[in-house]
Amino acid sequence: MADCVFCGIVAETVPAFRVADTPGAVAFLDTRPVFKGHVLVAPRRHVVTLGELPQDDLAPYFALVQRLSLAVVQGLGAGGSFVAINNRVSQSVPHLHTHVVPRTKGDGLRGFFWPRHRYASDTEAHDYADRIATALRDTPFPHPPSP
Repeated sequence: MADCVFCGIVAETVPAFRVADTPGAVAFLDTRPVFKGHVLVAPRRHVVTLGELPQDDLAPYFALVQRLSLAVVQGLGAGGSFVAINNRVSQSVPHLHTHVVPRTKGDGLRGFFWPRHRYASDTEAHDYADRIATALRDTPFPHPPSP
């Protein structure tokens, strides 16, 4: 979609601090992060809500989300991660995206009050993106549950 910023990021016509690029999705740093290392995962296909994403795209999309939920912990030394999707309401960009936010005990995040922490510079943002991307490369796909 021509006027969608996330479609521009997917097409590489809009700059972003990319963390991952797969056939089904692109992951990049949020420019207004809740905490540094806050990643957005957007499907390559332009859809607005999760309900519009074709079923065939769900598994590859959420495989990347799942791996990133582990990679932000490993790459940033976080205590855990917060994963969330807004469907229309509170979407700042009307293109499906999943937030993967690194968390630490006592980080101040309470309920849905999301403070924002800006990067001091593009160099700092690149550093966070590189750390997560490196951890993602080192994070194997989780094994399926045993029957």
